[in-house]
Amino acid sequence: MNFQFIHILLLCIASAIFSEAQQNSSIKLLTTNTSFNVGNSIVLKFSTGNNSQPLLYCSNSYGSTIITSTLQNDTLKFKIPENITKKIGIVNWKLLSEPDHISGHFTITPKAQVATMETYIGPPSIEAGGKDYSMLVVIPTDNLDNPVPTNTLVNIKHQFLNTEESNNVFTKNLIAYRKIYSQEKDGRFLVSSESLGTNSKEFTLNALPSIPSNFTISVNRPHNYADGNQITTFTTSVIKDEHSNIVSDGTFVNFFITNNKGNILKSSGLTIGGVATAKIIHPDYGDTWRIKAYVEGMAESNSISVSYQQIIDDFTVTFTNKNRNINIGPLQSFMKQMIPDGMQVKLQIYHKNKLIETYIKTTFNGYVAFSLKPEIFKNGQYNFTFETAGIVKEFKNTTLW
Repeated sequence: MNFQFIHILLLCIASAIFSEAQQNSSIKLLTTNTSFNVGNSIVLKFSTGNNSQPLLYCSNSYGSTIITSTLQNDTLKFKIPENITKKIGIVNWKLLSEPDHISGHFTITPKAQVATMETYIGPPSIEAGGKDYSMLVVIPTDNLDNPVPTNTLVNIKHQFLNTEESNNVFTKNLIAYRKIYSQEKDGRFLVSSESLGTNSKEFTLNALPSIPSNFTISVNRPHNYADGNQITTFTTSVIKDEHSNIVSDGTFVNFFITNNKGNILKSSGLTIGGVATAKIIHPDYGDTWRIKAYVEGMAESNSISVSYQQIIDDFTVTFTNKNRNINIGPLQSFMKQMIPDGMQVKLQIYHKNKLIETYIKTTFNGYVAFSLKPEIFKNGQYNFTFETAGIVKEFKNTTLW
């Protein structure tokens, strides 16, 4: 008897479960539209045979969410939230009901209208000559910041010197782009774009001169005497590129100077209006300089030679006060005037054929004086070597006492 009762009870439970499953599986999708315009209200409707209200799972490229429903006249209504309806793309959904999970997807399409123009250009500077280019990238978007439909017309315009150009391009993969090539002349491009009546702001693109071509140099000096005082100025011709564009201001030019001893001197300058100048002081002895200028790694000048005439052929050395006070001078320039202050005089002192001291002084009013203190230089014989203006004088076996 108990066994029959249990059997009947199990049959009732199984029947109830089957009945509920049938009722749940009777939920059907009523909404047939699978494409919606962005920003419009979207409601998914389902028919149901009971009062259960399962949840709806929705996901797009921005994230996922769970949506609750409202039940009215055996119809479930799920209103898709604005954070989904305001973004274009595919939305996947799944009804969380047992035993079957009804699922599907719909597409939110962009508007054919432009509210803003996201515009990018780069690089901002290119090289003149017609080979280098910059690229303008335009992303037209609607008022919800969504890209517009594919093949939306974008008009790209640019102005350079006396020419204006306009080109039509179409959006693809959310963007429209165009390469803007330089021309032979340097200058400034003004670039803008327009789509469906909306214009971008103005952008500037600089076309700079290309690498310099070879150039010439010249020299200017007040006289040709090696007085160690006046200034020699080196000047380039107007440096241009291969298309006759003057190079940019600030182009660095090095001037290398080789003298008769093989020593290399260097001066440098920056271009202004294509011309660079550099200055260097005259040598203090007769010499010949060979000068050549370079724009490093790009261009070079011709080579020129400049000679300087010796102005001092001899000088007087006077020993006094037990040979411990030494006066050199007068040192006179090319018009017998006193040499300008600052000419270098070097004294080297030897004792027993060994260099023991070197002094370097500069002239003042045409003279230089040295004083040899007894505390440093003991009594005895010394050799002295004097050098100035490239002339060397030696005094051997000079006694200090």
